[in-house]
Amino acid sequence: MSGGDALLEVRGLEVRYGKIAAVRGVSLRVAPGRVATVIGPNGAGKTTLLSAVAGLLPVAAGEVLLDGRRITGDPVEENAGRGLALVPETRELFTGMSVEDNLVLGAFPLRRAGRGERRALLEEVFGIFPRLRERRGQLAGTLSGGERQMLALGRALMGRPRLLLLDEPSLGLAPIVVREIFQVLVRLRAQGVAILLVEQNARAALQVADEGFVLETGEVTLAGAAAALASDPRVVETYLGLEPR
Repeated sequence: MSGGDALLEVRGLEVRYGKIAAVRGVSLRVAPGRVATVIGPNGAGKTTLLSAVAGLLPVAAGEVLLDGRRITGDPVEENAGRGLALVPETRELFTGMSVEDNLVLGAFPLRRAGRGERRALLEEVFGIFPRLRERRGQLAGTLSGGERQMLALGRALMGRPRLLLLDEPSLGLAPIVVREIFQVLVRLRAQGVAILLVEQNARAALQVADEGFVLETGEVTLAGAAAALASDPRVVETYLGLEPR
């Protein structure tokens, strides 16, 4: 992939906690309509990488570019206005508010959007996640784990993102719900949304991704086409194991 067709480009990124470099020299690109996944063990720096790209953490070295424009260190709200949406592992829902109100808040990057456009966006999200329509008046805090993940993703989609940063979307979910969430990612990719996916479930991630990166102790140790990584002996042994029955 040439630099010109990358929506997101990360170059030599370093993120530190005090004297400890949690992410060192990480470079990657994501083009429109492509899914790139970052896999690796717990504590490898995956969430730190995503948070730094989103603008939630300061960057010690390197840079982050969106559409070729340097956004390193810019506030997360500014990046949201540029079409970058982060769905954190913790989901960060307003549990005392209804499902519908949580979704409507997700449209905040579209400051000029009128009521009609917000209503149309809401209908789009309900079309993707029919269960959220059924639960629209329910408090977010009463939802199941799978429904909370759908709400977190749906809220991000309310901002019409061009780039989705997803942190562990399958965490704690039943396999059938994981399949449903990943089917939505495939659908979004087909609509031209770029996705940077951090995921413990390496098998599911590599099946849906175009490119993959293995992050270990803060550094990219393997990178390439997702299909090639899925058949790489080291990846198979360390992250894939036996095919589930």
